[in-house]
Amino acid sequence: MAINVNGGNFRSRRGYPPLAEINVTPFVDVMLVLLIIFMLTAHVMDFGIEVDVPKVKQVKETTQELPVIQITKDGTTYLNEKPTNMNDLKAAIRKRFGNAKAVYVRADKDTIYDPIAQVLATLGQAGLQANMVTQPEDAAAKRR
Repeated sequence: MAINVNGGNFRSRRGYPPLAEINVTPFVDVMLVLLIIFMLTAHVMDFGIEVDVPKVKQVKETTQELPVIQITKDGTTYLNEKPTNMNDLKAAIRKRFGNAKAVYVRADKDTIYDPIAQVLATLGQAGLQANMVTQPEDAAAKRR
């Protein structure tokens, strides 16, 4: 945008054309605001492994940063998106997260119960609290 301080009289400027430069300051301001918004919401995004957790009526909101154990439909176990052997789960958690006292367990709703029970038993032997990840019913209806 250009501003004419001479009241629209271009003849008095002796042939100089009006300025046609773009003001980048508002553009930079908008980009910085968007960057801050994306940085604040990035941790809320789901993990890349497709796990359809069960839907329940009440869900307790938590914001703790804990290790996440994911169990897919076929029983494959992941520790924060890295495939992990169920027998080495205790050692892997201690190695990567040190003195973690609890973990989140995200199991697909169609998973057979045996892998879930094995993971929970392993966590119990390791002295870790298992927090099951669920999804509220109303949010589940919106996703479909």
